[in-house]
This record gives sequence, structure tokens and C-alpha cells, in this order.
Amino acid sequence: MGSLRGRDLVSAADLTAAEIGGLFALAATLKAEYVADRRHAEPPLERRTLAMLFQKPSLRTRVTFEAGMTQLGGHAIYLTEGIVLGGRETVGDVARNLERFVDGIMARTGPHEVVVELAARASIPVINGLTIREHPCQALADLFTVSELVGPDLRGVPLAFVGDGNNVYHSLALMGATLGMEVRLAHPVGYGPNERIVARARELASASGGRLVFESDPRGVVEGAAIVYTDAWTSMGQEAEAEERRDAFAPYQVNRDLLAGAPDAFVMHCLPAHRGEEITNDVMDGPRSRIFEQSENRLHAQKALLVELLGGGR
Repeated sequence: MGSLRGRDLVSAADLTAAEIGGLFALAATLKAEYVADRRHAEPPLERRTLAMLFQKPSLRTRVTFEAGMTQLGGHAIYLTEGIVLGGRETVGDVARNLERFVDGIMARTGPHEVVVELAARASIPVINGLTIREHPCQALADLFTVSELVGPDLRGVPLAFVGDGNNVYHSLALMGATLGMEVRLAHPVGYGPNERIVARARELASASGGRLVFESDPRGVVEGAAIVYTDAWTSMGQEAEAEERRDAFAPYQVNRDLLAGAPDAFVMHCLPAHRGEEITNDVMDGPRSRIFEQSENRLHAQKALLVELLGGGR
């Protein structure tokens, strides 16, 4: 893997398979160091600063980026909704200010265009911490978790996503396709993924030997999968659709009966979970769940990303 120093991560498609593999290897090293001593003997990001722009609530994204920067020897600055991108001042002006103050920007916002513009206007690395269209850091941590479970070569590994063709699915499809995985999706009619994202993922899959699979029947999608993945049926900003979505997605609950078709599968969920809706308690807390390990890996995968973008490797 060449150096990622100075690069942006706006989309999961921004990374090559070799770059993803390099990030996984570094994440594994940083994780081993942290698990052993809860610290890094030689913090690689001393005196580095990350600005974190939040327009959406967060537990995992805020804590993992802020704690990660601290553990790596740097500092993170939390900027709340009061910094209204495009309101109080333009996105471009925010970018041009921040590039003079800090070493990198992480933004968790609604419109994907906000992160795209930040990356275009700022001369420092910009990381997409979540937009309506994508969640690339989640995909990075998720597939790092899969690599820990099944081995580093993910070519042909079947991942079944059950539920909404949302931002998390988009990033998993793009990154999974880059790595040659078989990324499956079962969703109700009217809740499919963005067609342009699917077209791009198909291009990546064609180059890597990967595959995208779509079915309406969750049983068909789950059958023989190595990973069964679900997410909340109602995301932030969709609260008015909650009742309608519960009706549409009811047959897509990940429960013991559905998992019977994938006896060796591990279960994943990006959190927060609505227990008793998209996933049952017995599955979420059961022996096949890797949900909280997956959550932990947000810390380790993002630390690897920060080291590479802000520090140029070790």
C-alpha cells in the first residue's frame, strides 16, 4: 500500500483493495497494542489535531474518533450543530478556515454534498463520518471485523444485508465489491439502494471477481451466508415514516428462524439497534453475534485511517 497521506475518504469507493488491506493490517497492529496496554508506546499522531463537525447525533462516531486521536497522541475538537454548514457561513469558508487551524476534518452530516464540498475546498484530509448516501468508516470497521472472523482474503465471502438499501449498505456494497465479496441484499419493494451506487459497485465487482445479489425474499439472501447484517428500519430524518416502515420491514427481522438458513453465519449490526424490530434480543445477545466486537473495531479501523491520512504511516 502506498501512502494515503493527505488523501480524503468521502466514499467507500475511494480506496483500492490493496489500500483497504493495508489499513486492516495496521488496524490489527494498533488493536493488539491497545488491547495489551490500553496505550501506544510510541503514539504516531503527536501534535496532530482533528476537527469533528457534527450535524447528526452520535455515540460511536464521536467517541471512537475523539478517543482514537487521544490514544494516538493527538487531539480532537468537537464542533456541534452551532457551526451550521451552509447557514452561518458557507461550507467553503468553513473548509478554508479549518485548513489553517487543524490537520484533518471529520464530518458527520446529512447531505453528502457537504462532505464532497469540504473535501474539494480544504487542502487537508476530509473524512466522511456519515452522510445520507454513505458511511465509509462503518464499512471499513465492518469488513475489518469480517477479516478477523474468516481470514484476510475476503474474495467470494457472502455477506447478506437484510433490510433497507441505505447508506450503510451502500458503503458495504462498494467496499465489499472492491474486495471481491458477494454482497447480497434483501429489501422490501420501494426501499432499494441508490441506482448509481449499485452501478458503481457492479463496476468494482466486475474488476475484482465480486458479485452483487438482490432478492425480495430474506431467506434466499441469507441461505449459506457467512455474515448476516442488519440495520435499523428507520434512520435519522425518517421518523415520520416509522410506522409505515415497521409494516414494510416486518418480514425482514433477523431472528432465530431466519438464521436457520445460515447455520455458520455471524451476525452484525452497525447500531444503534431497535431490539425487537430489525433484530431479536436472543440473536443480538447470542453466541453468533459479533455486534459489539464490530462496534469496538470502529476505534481500531479509524485509528489506522487517521494514522495513514494524517501521519503517513509509522
